[in-house]
Amino acid sequence: MYICICKQITDKQIKAAIDEGAQSLRDLRSELGITSECGQCGQCAKAILKEHTAHVRVQSPLSQQNRRPVPTTVFPLFATD
Repeated sequence: MYICICKQITDKQIKAAIDEGAQSLRDLRSELGITSECGQCGQCAKAILKEHTAHVRVQSPLSQQNRRPVPTTVFPLFATD
């Protein structure tokens, strides 16, 4: 479905941009040009962003998320030195 008529941007393009790392309406505007003409698509694009971001978080298993090891200096009792 077309979300931005001015730039011919579909909901699939918006979801793909989110999957590639877009995290805000500003990111979508930079990547796709959404809301750069008349701005009527802004609310719908923002709703798709919110919904798809929440959906992706639920779908992602913990093992694939960006997890960093906690340095042992934070917990000196667990240091292996």
